[in-house]
Amino acid sequence: MRRLLIFLLVLLLGSEGLWAANIAFGSCVRQWNKQPVWNGVLPVDPELFIFAGDNVYTDIGPFILLPQPYRIGKAYEQLAEDKGFARLRGSVPILATWDDHDYGRSGAGEEYRHKVASKQYFMEFFGVPETAPMRNRPGIYAVHEKQVDGVAVQVILLDTRTFRSPLYLVPPTERCPRRHAAPDTDETVTMLGDEQWEWLEQQLRKPAEVRLLVSSIQVIPEQHCFEKWANFPNERQRLLDALQNADGQVVIISGDRHLGEISRYTEGNGRAIHEITASGMNAAGAGFGEVNRHRLFDANVRVDHFGVIGVQRTAGGVGLSMQLRDVQGELLQQFEIP
Repeated sequence: MRRLLIFLLVLLLGSEGLWAANIAFGSCVRQWNKQPVWNGVLPVDPELFIFAGDNVYTDIGPFILLPQPYRIGKAYEQLAEDKGFARLRGSVPILATWDDHDYGRSGAGEEYRHKVASKQYFMEFFGVPETAPMRNRPGIYAVHEKQVDGVAVQVILLDTRTFRSPLYLVPPTERCPRRHAAPDTDETVTMLGDEQWEWLEQQLRKPAEVRLLVSSIQVIPEQHCFEKWANFPNERQRLLDALQNADGQVVIISGDRHLGEISRYTEGNGRAIHEITASGMNAAGAGFGEVNRHRLFDANVRVDHFGVIGVQRTAGGVGLSMQLRDVQGELLQQFEIP
């Protein structure tokens, strides 16, 4: 019955750009606002939906006056009440990581004192199994292996909050008119922490035809004034080097920015690494005039949207498509990886 309903929705809304199998994803949901985006996601008939962070907002909005960490649980309860999200949850497997607003505080890292309680709310809401390794170690990083249209897909969900060193904050400048994070070249600072780095390098040695690395903050873009891996340049280079040396096609999925864009990195050994940022399922609009020398399209996407990775087995191997779609499911940008 679900397949029939989705087929009818596709006929009604159109199927431009849809591939044999699709993985949908997004980030930045202000759970107290309307969420028409789910009506666009479902007709894509995703094999999987990935939350890339800021899945709820706990430090702004209706619950700001509630005590921490109690307000985190209340935010998840409000998301669960949305009928569109409930339809998605009832029909599509969901994977998730977090960013700062669902972690508990804007810009927070390892110093956040409610991170253990926050993790408990996260695991309860997303139904993390009692046997999952996550339950026996700090943080929420995880890996999942899926067969998508006969393609071996590895989904790596990073935790860029629990172990991250404090940001190096500097005063406003002409380019960045607010107090902001600047690159910290200290070799002792970290984004992932030693244990998560060791775990990640182990995952990248495992066989996979496609690797989707989910980072709540952007990895490739480096010119904007907000949180990004480039604030820890040694960590960013370590990650990009590791991804270029891993086998299979590698795509980074990120959120956080309240905009959408597709970026490509070809420095290092020259192998292309692609990143698709889908941020603002009902909270987009940032990034006007913003520069990103790695962006593949002239402009970023500033309307509410979600992302799709199209996957299909081809005679020559594996085909991949990176797409940004609006809340009606209409195609906004698409880049196919040869």
